[in-house]
Order: sequence, then structure tokens, then C-alpha cells
Amino acid sequence: MTSEPVKINCQTLREFVASALETRGVPKADADQVASTMVEADIFGYGTHGVFRLRQYLARLAGGGCNAKPNVAVIHQTVATALIDGDDGLGHLAMSAARDLAIEKAKEAGIGWVGVRRGNHAGPLALYVRPQAEAGMLGMAAAVGSANHVPPYGGTDLLLGTNPIAFSAPADGPDPFVFDMATTVAAMGKIKTLLQQGEPMPEGWMVGRDGNPLTDPARKSEGFLLPIGGPKGFGLSVAIGLMAGVLNGAAFGSDVVNFTSDTTSSTNTGQFVMALDPAAFGMEKDFASNAAHVFSEMRTSPPLPGHDPVRLPGDGKTAAADARRKDGVRLNPALCRDLNKLAEDCGLSPLFPSISAD
Repeated sequence: MTSEPVKINCQTLREFVASALETRGVPKADADQVASTMVEADIFGYGTHGVFRLRQYLARLAGGGCNAKPNVAVIHQTVATALIDGDDGLGHLAMSAARDLAIEKAKEAGIGWVGVRRGNHAGPLALYVRPQAEAGMLGMAAAVGSANHVPPYGGTDLLLGTNPIAFSAPADGPDPFVFDMATTVAAMGKIKTLLQQGEPMPEGWMVGRDGNPLTDPARKSEGFLLPIGGPKGFGLSVAIGLMAGVLNGAAFGSDVVNFTSDTTSSTNTGQFVMALDPAAFGMEKDFASNAAHVFSEMRTSPPLPGHDPVRLPGDGKTAAADARRKDGVRLNPALCRDLNKLAEDCGLSPLFPSISAD
């Protein structure tokens, strides 16, 4: 049994994911769009939020919790803001629409802020802020997590998710600034990946209800994810919940549905995407160059003994993504076996014929 990552052509992977989604009733155009977004996550190195999530999406489509044929629609808007109803469809559809509309509004009003209700898990937020930076704008996106794994600071009831947030900004050079993080020490996707690969978690990611470190990913349901910075991460997570959840009429707190264990209920996932045009501040020509100057100062700061040179969020992503588009992405063997099992479930040919599904 191979233990080395397996390389696969990006287009082959897209076609497989799209075909799998179509077997669950997703129209071809939507399946192609979602598959492209999912593979794009792997291309940019966000493997925990790419094709790794296919099993969860297929399960929710089969269970009815995710609408295979949604009518994604703008239900309220002003010149600079809008609210999109995702109609319980695959989250990538609503979030892509929100991103594109935010950019469009920013071109007209200087800023565009688009919220989403009745959405679903949509992959890494970086994919919904990078296009703003590539268009010369600043971007921001955030989401209420798709399951509650975190108690309020000092409490024990699971009322918060990983509640991620992402930022982007243009900068002269090959890489825009792209920062995507969970408000917990580790994203749940990383823990699920370790579970799939049979590897332990580092101490500091989770604690059990006794307060002691939890390192077995198979026991993740017995403990809590820890917020970054203790009460500061807790406060940031609540702020995101207010902007992405409450503001949009979406789920927050005890209303959040665990999209993995519950495949039949609407999650009413809340998210938002923002685009901000530097031209609205008279910085149309100078922002990217000024940012690049500051970034250059940071990168040339002498590193501490034993540390690598300073890097900015997003550094190297463009070249790495270009290489994967050309040469293919590498998937771990456990994921390859799972994709083969999904192929069998969907009545498709195995994606990796040389790898046993067992």
C-alpha cells in the first residue's frame, strides 16, 4: 500500500468531482462550477477544504440537507450592500455570487459588502478574497463555522465554531497578500485530515472536558477546540458570528447545525464577502506599490536565530499554484482511497485504478 502522495491532473480531478456531484442531482453547470472551486482549493494548497470535502457534500446532497438545484438570489440590496439567499445549495455557488457582486458594487460605490444566508460550507475563504486583490482591491470574508466545536471562553457549552476570516490586498509583485485563518488554534479540517491519515494532533489544539490536552483525533467529539489567544480569539469569533450570522438572519450559537453529523437539516450557514477599492481613498495608483514597499521591509528583517526568513501571508502561492496547474496536485493516499470509495458509491470508474479502496 503506497504511503507517498499521488499526483493527479487537475482537469481529471475536476471532471471526476463534477461527475460525482451530478450523480446526486446537481445540474452540470453548477457541478462544473463547484468542482472547479474545490480543485482550486487544492491548487492553492488548502487541501483540508478542497476535494477532501467531497464525501461531506455528497452525503448532504443525498440526505436532503443540501439542495441540489438551488435558486441563488439577491433578496435585498443597496448601492453598496446586498443579501444573498443561497437556497440551501452548495455553498460555493452562493459565496461565488457574493464575491462577484461585492466586487461589482465596489467598482461603483468604492465598497461592496454582501451577506449570505441559507448557505452551506464553501471551502476556503481565501478563494473569495484573492480575486479582489487581483483586481486591485482589498478583500475580506468571514463565515459562521459549519459546526460548533468551541465553548464561550470559560464555559462548557459548544456554542461557537471555527468561525474563519480572511483578508486580501494587492501588492506589486507576483503574490497578493492573502491571509485566511480560523479563530481556533487549528481548523477542524486539519483534525479530520489527521484522523483520515491515522496521525495524532499536537498538544494545544484541543482539550478534553477535564481540561487536559486531547491529541487523539478520533476523540475530537469528547473535547473542545481552543480559540486563538484565549479570550481574544473568543471575542473575534463572536464578532464574526454577529456579522456573518445575526446580521444576515443566519444561524449562530445553538442554532448552528453540524453539517457532518446531520445530513438532512438546513444549516442556514451565514457568510459575508467584502470588496474595498483603494481608489475611493485616492489610492488607486499608490496602494499596491506602498504595500509592496512595507512588505519588502518586513521580508528583509533579519530573522531570529533558528528561524526561517520572514514571509508574508500569500508568499509563494502564485508560483506554487501555477506549478500545480501544469503538473497536477498531490493527494495523500488515504484521500485517494476515499475518492475511489466515493466513485464506487456514485457508479463511477475509480479515479485511482492502481490504488485499492480498502
